[in-house]
Amino acid sequence: MTCREVFEFLADYTAGELPTAQREVFERHLSLCPPCVAYVESYRTTIQAGRKAFDDPEFAPNAPIPEELVRAILASRSRGENS
Repeated sequence: MTCREVFEFLADYTAGELPTAQREVFERHLSLCPPCVAYVESYRTTIQAGRKAFDDPEFAPNAPIPEELVRAILASRSRGENS
């Protein structure tokens, strides 16, 4: 398994949905590749942070998005298109 394949199978791996044979190959790669271990850990941390954010009523999906954030995102997208 390559590092690119780790990326491709990451969601299924962290969800516990990889078939046993693929999981074993995935974990063997992790045992040999510290950068991929760090990437998997950061992915898990990001998923946990996202879930935790939705547990906070202040950040519920129905909460209004601050106008300042919307403007910043749109400005960023405009700059990206002009690059």
